[in-house]
Amino acid sequence: MELEQALQAADLLQKKMFAYGMAESALYLDGVTVAPKDTAEGRGVALGILAGESQKLLTDPETGKLLSFLEEHREELDTVRRRQVEVLRREYDQMSRIPPEEYMEYAKLVNDADDVWHRAKETSDFALFCPYLKRLVEFNRKFAGYYDCTKKPYDALLNEYERGMDMERLDRFFAEIREKLTPLIRAVGQAQQVDDSFLHRKYPADAQRRFSDYLMEVMGIDRTHCGIGETEHPFTLNFTNKDVRITTNYDEDNVASSMYSVIHEGGHALYELGVRDDLQYTVLAGGLSMGVHESQSRFYENLIGRSRPFVQAVFPKMQEFFPEQLKDVTAEQMYLAVNRVQPSLIRTEADELTYCLHVMIRYEIEKQLIGGMLEAEEVPEVWNRLYREYLGVEVPDDRNGCLQDSHWSGGSFGYFPSYALGSAYGAQMLHCMEQDLDVWGDVRRGDLSQITAWLRGKIHQYGNLLEPADIVRNACGEFDPAYYTDYLTKKYSEIYGLDR
Repeated sequence: MELEQALQAADLLQKKMFAYGMAESALYLDGVTVAPKDTAEGRGVALGILAGESQKLLTDPETGKLLSFLEEHREELDTVRRRQVEVLRREYDQMSRIPPEEYMEYAKLVNDADDVWHRAKETSDFALFCPYLKRLVEFNRKFAGYYDCTKKPYDALLNEYERGMDMERLDRFFAEIREKLTPLIRAVGQAQQVDDSFLHRKYPADAQRRFSDYLMEVMGIDRTHCGIGETEHPFTLNFTNKDVRITTNYDEDNVASSMYSVIHEGGHALYELGVRDDLQYTVLAGGLSMGVHESQSRFYENLIGRSRPFVQAVFPKMQEFFPEQLKDVTAEQMYLAVNRVQPSLIRTEADELTYCLHVMIRYEIEKQLIGGMLEAEEVPEVWNRLYREYLGVEVPDDRNGCLQDSHWSGGSFGYFPSYALGSAYGAQMLHCMEQDLDVWGDVRRGDLSQITAWLRGKIHQYGNLLEPADIVRNACGEFDPAYYTDYLTKKYSEIYGLDR
């Protein structure tokens, strides 16, 4: 085989992998947005077959020979080609260890579990979802061994979402977060509370949809390449850097819910839209890791979106969309309201300060589930106890408790810590960005173009070309959670008058 022929074969392999992935994503998107309720069975059959064909393609012995040939000619390859071979080899080895029948069965299980989760959440019935959670946990324990049998099962799963991450590092990270933020949360809880009652007036969904369009415009999201839909649990899907989909959920009794959902998912979208063209249709396309991805979404949602300059910039337009609801409200009142600290039940609607506690609860439960120290049937009891212990709130039902997130129904065990890591990465990135740009002057003018360009140059463009630790290091130096805790301490001490 000639090297040029091998490279062409590698290109074709990756395009076929892309095609299977796009088909699976399209079916998922349809299933959770516009598909009628009782239509999961057909999608389950199709997804199982697609998963099987995708695995067969990647684990074909000819693929192994191709990778071996390219590895032998490694010194003749450029940086991008070397990284492609490295990632393909990792995926080939990993996927080859998973029995095909198990892989297809798991794909069908995830589809079925997601459908049942929607029904269970709607009726607040954990017992309906529990058998599926049990099977998902068993599969993930087994798959963890296929991924890396030298690691503890949960470490192997964590590594799938943030390469290089494990329980030892996360335990230290969360311990530092808990140590620094718990006294701050306690102090804020004793201070005079912010009034956010006007956020819960009746905000018609149609007006919120128009407001969402405006927010995406402010963020500089190219609507010819990014659509927005509606679903129970907001998410972002990327097909290519020219086709990204975000979703949101409109709550007419809480205008901030969708507002910050759109900004959060918009951050994910900007990342995907910013990946280099030459990486498309390869294993290097798309966001690098969930921690880095969440650094972008939570950067826009909180560091920018909940800042005083941003709220001041968008508030006049917000009053145009909701004239009756906001006629007696000022921009400063809105800023304080969207930053109100109040321990709550729902992670996606949690304030910026207590958010990490929601993540820690899920982390503790996942560690025990995958580690075999907790049975699926015990999840509601442990969940409710931890919410009482960490946040001081009582969980009234499963819908507002352990059924609120879609991640477990999708088999995403090890994902949740990425939200906390991403929040911390983002704060450190902001600190470095402020050395290079007039960040707040731009935000005050409603112009986020230079901010996005900075992130695109440091992070977005590289796709999966580097490892997570390298991307973070290149953007803002060695990771240090102190930037995050310092940011929160400064911001909320000022809002609640703790620095006076």
